[in-house]
Amino acid sequence: MGFDSGRYLARQPNLLNKRSALVLNADYRPLSYFPLSVWPWQESVKAKYLDRVDVIAEYDEMIKSPSVSIKIPSVVVLRDYVRRSQTTAFTRFNLFLRDEFSCQYCGSKGEVTFDHVVPRCRGGKTRWENVVAACGACNLKKGSKELKSSGLKLRKAPFKPSVDFLINKGRKFPPNYLHRSWIDFLYWDAELEN
Repeated sequence: MGFDSGRYLARQPNLLNKRSALVLNADYRPLSYFPLSVWPWQESVKAKYLDRVDVIAEYDEMIKSPSVSIKIPSVVVLRDYVRRSQTTAFTRFNLFLRDEFSCQYCGSKGEVTFDHVVPRCRGGKTRWENVVAACGACNLKKGSKELKSSGLKLRKAPFKPSVDFLINKGRKFPPNYLHRSWIDFLYWDAELEN
């Protein structure tokens, strides 16, 4: 009697939930790095069945129905190229990514919020060049004061990042789970350091 991966997966549903597929654009680059472009196994199987993707790596486990058996995809490539946005959306997430999830006043990492360098009550605008990630303590200390009178100093001036800048920052924050079949596709276009 052979090993039935369907029964094995049914007894270990958490294992099946970890069978996400890395989604690559038609140029074999991830659609996004942070958050990493992954689909749950159901989406990747559906896309394979509908012939919307090419599967280039698979898990050992299979999904079985009465008429079809399909290995769970681990890496899929879209058949149609999806154009990457050339503009950087001004979101909290992108702001924190630009600032590497660290306070731009004291350098602490972890729980951050955002702060207007020139406070809004003093005419400061909510835009890339005036907003930074800040820890709660520094944000409270600065309050609605000007930077000079707060006693705080910026580690680096805020700026509007390019899409490529955020992609490269995202590579520094790998997700909690990376399957070995994904590694070659995540870093082959990364810039090499001296």
